[in-house]
Amino acid sequence: MGKLIAVIKREYFERVRSKWFVVATVFGPLMMAVMAVLPAYLATKSSASADVANIVILDASDSELGARVSRTLGAFGRPPEVRRVAPSELAAAESTATRQVVDKTVQGYLVVDLVTKAGERARYAGRNASTLPDVDKIQDAVKTAVLELRFEAAGLDAQKVQALSTLKVKVDAERLTESGRGGGGKGNAALAYAVALLLYMSIVLYGQSILMGVIEEKSQRVAEVVVAAVPADTLLAGKVIGVGAVGLTQQLVWIASAIGLMRFQQPIMASLGLPATPINMPQVTLGTAVAYFCFYILGFVFFTSLFGAVGSMVSSTQDAQQVSTPLTMLIVPSILLLMPVLMAPNGGLARAVSIIPFTAPILMPVRMSLTSVPWYELAASIGLLLLSCAGAMWLAARIYRVGVLMYGKKPSFAEVARWVRFAR
Repeated sequence: MGKLIAVIKREYFERVRSKWFVVATVFGPLMMAVMAVLPAYLATKSSASADVANIVILDASDSELGARVSRTLGAFGRPPEVRRVAPSELAAAESTATRQVVDKTVQGYLVVDLVTKAGERARYAGRNASTLPDVDKIQDAVKTAVLELRFEAAGLDAQKVQALSTLKVKVDAERLTESGRGGGGKGNAALAYAVALLLYMSIVLYGQSILMGVIEEKSQRVAEVVVAAVPADTLLAGKVIGVGAVGLTQQLVWIASAIGLMRFQQPIMASLGLPATPINMPQVTLGTAVAYFCFYILGFVFFTSLFGAVGSMVSSTQDAQQVSTPLTMLIVPSILLLMPVLMAPNGGLARAVSIIPFTAPILMPVRMSLTSVPWYELAASIGLLLLSCAGAMWLAARIYRVGVLMYGKKPSFAEVARWVRFAR
């Protein structure tokens, strides 16, 4: 036990004290803050510019369509000039407007005619024709004006109809479980996505870290000295536990930062002059938190022990990339199946993949964030994962015991099978 603790402490403190760990741990919360602020900032910047009002409207619709469009666009600046023209004069009016655009007197011109009045199309030409927010606002203004004419022709109050058509009714979703009322809606979906992402990142990043660490020890001939003092299976277990503790430390910092950002999102956004969308904090019970932790530990042990075994089989990073690809492919389906599970957490597919050991560490916590999982499914998932972890550790220890002292060419599958059979 003393040797195991010594290996764990070495792996943990060696990584925690590194500059890269500090940078990555601090960079995570900074990225969260940027992701929280950037969409709102871009939304404010992507709104239509004042140029959308600096246009000329050529109205050949024989109605008040152009004036209505001008009134709507006036919200972005002064109302655009409306020129009433006969259909026969439209070509000459367009030529005049084109010269004004070229001379930069106006930004562009909009043509509304009888075809527009019929609800089919309008035409716009200008220097900002590639500015999507401006074009969208012009299109919305034309649509609103056409609808107003249609409503009035039908004897309806256009403004009242428009107000009714933009009515939004919010539905607050709340999950009911055997233990009482739980959270629901976007908060729980965000929690499920965050849990999946954190677990995936931990397994892939720290699995690769163990793999590269083993290769580095082999290349520097450190492994020979260490194995002489510490049993190979103890060394592998210490690496897995120590690196797992590093990942858990980093994720606890990230989780605490995420909770802080969610709690203080509105005052932070208000201080920056940006709109804030309230986020309901998802409710996580103690039992759910313990289950998250169990799946994190089991999933981490299952995959990283195999990464350690793979690292002991090869002597170069080039070979490691080839041999570790099958392991990575075992993790990828968890991300590919994430959206189907989010959409239907109680469906047959979600139930199946949350029990399969390769996908359960990521997808069962996702299901638990969204719905009440029956105890027998949870027990089956944890039981199979425990058995898989035991099998993976046994297999990895036998491969590691021989492979860590082997150098030269990459072993074949037959050679690895012999290692497993005859390792003691």
